[in-house]
Amino acid sequence: MTLLGTFKGNPRNDLGYLNSSGRPDPDVTFHRANLPRVGLDDVPAAATGVMCTVALYLQDGDKISALTFISAGTAGATLTNQIAALYSGAGALLAQSTDKTSEAWAADTAKTFALNSAVRITKSGIYYAALSVAASTVPTLVGSTGAKPFLTGEGNLAQTSGSGIGATAPATIATPAFKRQVPLVIAT
Repeated sequence: MTLLGTFKGNPRNDLGYLNSSGRPDPDVTFHRANLPRVGLDDVPAAATGVMCTVALYLQDGDKISALTFISAGTAGATLTNQIAALYSGAGALLAQSTDKTSEAWAADTAKTFALNSAVRITKSGIYYAALSVAASTVPTLVGSTGAKPFLTGEGNLAQTSGSGIGATAPATIATPAFKRQVPLVIAT
């Protein structure tokens, strides 16, 4: 048995399809993403005023100043609040964006939410990127479908929490509920 178990191939070759994502080299343009750019589809975000959080692995030393979500086939309509936030693995608020209020969000459009203060990551691990949109029609997002955790210690890839969220992100992720659809988020 080797470090790679029974796998006898070259991991770089086996995972090469992930490099087809076309993302910039992270040594040139810093970014972290929760999903590769392949195999994505149109997924619902969350109901109006409900926060959707997605697990995002960040490394010690990363400095996160913005979160980007990409709308899919459905544009937002009659938007009143749009915020993004970054939470610790324990669910404590680290930083949030300014509310984009009624700013338009067309279909198939990336929207970057600058955090009010950049967050320097001091411990590698899972963090949570959050998005809450209050609107008559919440835009759908580019994302994937994930399985519900079943192993001890395994967390949700996506979850929803809260209601009636407006311009201010909750201080904690309270009573998260499993969400099968996992939106893509890019942290820069």
